[in-house]
Amino acid sequence: MNETILVTGATGNLGGHVLARLQAAGRGVRGLSRRPPAEPGAGEWSAADLSAGSAGLGEALEGVGTVVHCATDGRTRQGDVQAARNLVAAALRGGRPHIVYVSIIGVDRHPLAYYRAKHEVEQLLEASGLLYTILRAAQFHDMLHFALSRAARLPVLPVLARTSFQTVDTAHVASRTAELAVDEPRGRVADLPGPQTLTMAEMARAHLRASGTRRPLLPVLLPGRVPRAYREGLHLAPGPVPGSRTFEDFLAGAPAVRVPAAARKPRLRAEHSRPRP
Repeated sequence: MNETILVTGATGNLGGHVLARLQAAGRGVRGLSRRPPAEPGAGEWSAADLSAGSAGLGEALEGVGTVVHCATDGRTRQGDVQAARNLVAAALRGGRPHIVYVSIIGVDRHPLAYYRAKHEVEQLLEASGLLYTILRAAQFHDMLHFALSRAARLPVLPVLARTSFQTVDTAHVASRTAELAVDEPRGRVADLPGPQTLTMAEMARAHLRASGTRRPLLPVLLPGRVPRAYREGLHLAPGPVPGSRTFEDFLAGAPAVRVPAAARKPRLRAEHSRPRP
């Protein structure tokens, strides 16, 4: 039986957490990324660009019984889909491993292009003939923290009006993903939202308190299908799930966010209010 677990996107936020948890549990694990880390003691790594084709994937999948697919590319809708096609094709040619995929709550009903791509990947796995497990998680605390840190550089802090989130701790999602990676294939499993449902205004106030910053809030009612979908809660689970770190607890231990120079004066446009995990 193959015991090695391959983690794609292993240098990313979620992938790095998953890799660390599997290593800490003593599992045979291999990281996959375009540019593996150069430092000694980083463990076993393979280099491949999932979006570019199959080069390197055959070697990366050697001896692999499970793939945890965390790699994502939000630059274009087709980036994630093409990467998944390449991964599935390589898996079918190789040992046909169990694939664990981390998706997003509401991707089958929300019109955001990034979410639609995630749903396409789910459908691709379901039709592939491979054994799979799909976990849909809420947006990560980190994502809202970053968005609010950018917006708080303005004299007023714009927030999406009548919009709530159930953000979840990345480490909590990683722990659940690592559990699924060593379990039997489960198909679609229960969604994983965070422990609270908070409006964006409530999250902004918590961010300002934690950072010691004072800003008036500016609720913004944006037009269009995507902002309306957020207002309608199409990205939400039926209710929050207790047991993980709250947004405020995350903020209490969150490192300072370095805002890229090009993003220090964000304009109030719809694309700045399209959150992604």
